[in-house]
Amino acid sequence: MKEIKVQDAVGQVLCHDITQIIRGVTKDARFRKGHVITEEDIPVLLSLGKENIFVWENDESMLHENDAADILRRVCQGSGLVATDVKEGKIELKATVDGVFHVDADRLNQINELDEICIATVNNHVPVRKNKSVSGMRVIPLTIERSKMDRVQSIAGDQPLMRIAPYRQMSVGLIVTGSEVFHGRIEDTFTPVIEAKLKTFGLTISARALSDDSKAMTLEHINRMLDDGIEMILCTGGMSVDPDDRTPAAISASGAEVVAYGVPVLPGAMFMLAYKGDVPIMGLPGCVMFCSKTVFDLILPRVVSGERLNRLDLKHLGIGGLL
Repeated sequence: MKEIKVQDAVGQVLCHDITQIIRGVTKDARFRKGHVITEEDIPVLLSLGKENIFVWENDESMLHENDAADILRRVCQGSGLVATDVKEGKIELKATVDGVFHVDADRLNQINELDEICIATVNNHVPVRKNKSVSGMRVIPLTIERSKMDRVQSIAGDQPLMRIAPYRQMSVGLIVTGSEVFHGRIEDTFTPVIEAKLKTFGLTISARALSDDSKAMTLEHINRMLDDGIEMILCTGGMSVDPDDRTPAAISASGAEVVAYGVPVLPGAMFMLAYKGDVPIMGLPGCVMFCSKTVFDLILPRVVSGERLNRLDLKHLGIGGLL
């Protein structure tokens, strides 16, 4: 940066905030760093006691923080995201839809490992609402080497680091297992819980069935729902290792590909996820009925947003999995 007379500063980029103090009225920055000085600004600057100011000295090897922030914005901004205007060298990304936030953590970490770069986000794979800020980005100094920003773009490649996967509308089948419910000995208290959780994503139960504890009856209901075109099937209860808990066996017998039975999440360790073609089938342990937050709350948004989860997705839930 260089120091020049205020009268010669038109068109120059201010390198520092200039504060205006009016007793009892204001004490705030009248001009922010990064501001491009206009002819109209000259008398204001002089009234603030500024005969000389520091402006950015153009150097082809360097980039101003605002330009660098826009490069970060370009490598980060994917579908479902909108950018704010740059302010004091920082840009934020906000969700344009309700959905699940996704960020490529490996590439983001590589970029943040470069000195003088700052990209911060909310947690990966979390549900977000429209207009929610999900990321903020800037470079640390006022100016940064152009070569470093070239390195950022090289690491990022052609695909944006972040996106919002919007929720889909899909039909949901619910199979409530347990002889005590099937024979009417106790009230079904599982269904209202599932209905409330689905409502968050604009979904309702399209088909519901009661099953005793037999593998055969649960399998019959699963197959019928598959034949009817149900797009997600939830099986509640019968998920423990007790000999009379046969829901996992019924899901496996349907021919579905089992992703995992047992996950590192508490409550919800006995959760099961399988896919029959494109249809996710979940086995929900009893804790979903009486705990406010369980593994189901981690998995449901991702499934509703269209993500197909694999074994490692589930096995890597342990960090943050104590709910």
